[in-house]
Amino acid sequence: MTTLYERIGGEAAVDKAVDIFYEKVLADERINSFFENIDMFAQARKQKAFLTMVFGGPNDYTGEDMRNAHAGMGLNDEHFNAVVEDLAATLSELGVGDSDIQEVANIAESVRDDVLNR
Repeated sequence: MTTLYERIGGEAAVDKAVDIFYEKVLADERINSFFENIDMFAQARKQKAFLTMVFGGPNDYTGEDMRNAHAGMGLNDEHFNAVVEDLAATLSELGVGDSDIQEVANIAESVRDDVLNR
């Protein structure tokens, strides 16, 4: 059985997806204000390691858990949905199949309450 990480194309695909994803996020007026004054190179590096881990690839993620990483940010469901939409659009643009995009959405949904600190 292959992992989601392998099915979407491994490291090269995750790297490309994160780069495109952050282009979308920074253009998305619903959420781009959360990334003001953020080192986007470091942010992308963390995101690549995180997605690699949660998609079933090598675990080199050393960041905080989702609850602590997003604490105090004032995020709500609209913000969370925007991120998931931007990620799904990115994966679709890269030719990832609908079932794999749904699996990514399910993974995201599994941490919604942690990200939103509920």
